[in-house]
Amino acid sequence: MYDRLYPGANLTSSDVSLNTCPTFNDRISVFHSASITYHVQDDVGIYREYIHCNPTWKGVGRYDCVFVNMRPHLKGMRSLDIARLLLLFSFKYKGKIYPCVLMHWYVLVQDSPDKDTGMWMVEPELSDGSPVISIIHLDCVFRTTHLIPIYGHHPIPHFILAHQSLDVFKAFYVNKFIDYHAFDFAL
Repeated sequence: MYDRLYPGANLTSSDVSLNTCPTFNDRISVFHSASITYHVQDDVGIYREYIHCNPTWKGVGRYDCVFVNMRPHLKGMRSLDIARLLLLFSFKYKGKIYPCVLMHWYVLVQDSPDKDTGMWMVEPELSDGSPVISIIHLDCVFRTTHLIPIYGHHPIPHFILAHQSLDVFKAFYVNKFIDYHAFDFAL
């Protein structure tokens, strides 16, 4: 909330003491999906898709990965970060509703796409072995993304199920072939 309320401040919420941050003593609403609307510059029309963060989707959890618009002044993948949704929620502060996302970040493995596949590679961001997580406003989420595990040279054990792949594998390709728009901006 500090960063949202004071966007031009010299300090960020990471730099101020907790008692300097706004206090909140109200209700938080949790959601299992949200609608994302976006426009692609080189195309005509507005697109809508749903992001999911559901612990009981078809008997297992579904926690989508998304593109987060972090550097709008750059183009393509250099303008975006990748994150995995952990929780969708909203709250009201001084009469205004704030839709938010708790997410686990991914970082680029290298500064350019893989030379063999043409796809960017990411890995979960860790700090001292723990996932780097943060809360951002939902309007920073651009759209969903699809991550393909980088399998390596060893057979995959039979007990690993598809919904576990984001927790089991150490690195992923950002699938630019999932649809036309992903191909267009994931260059």
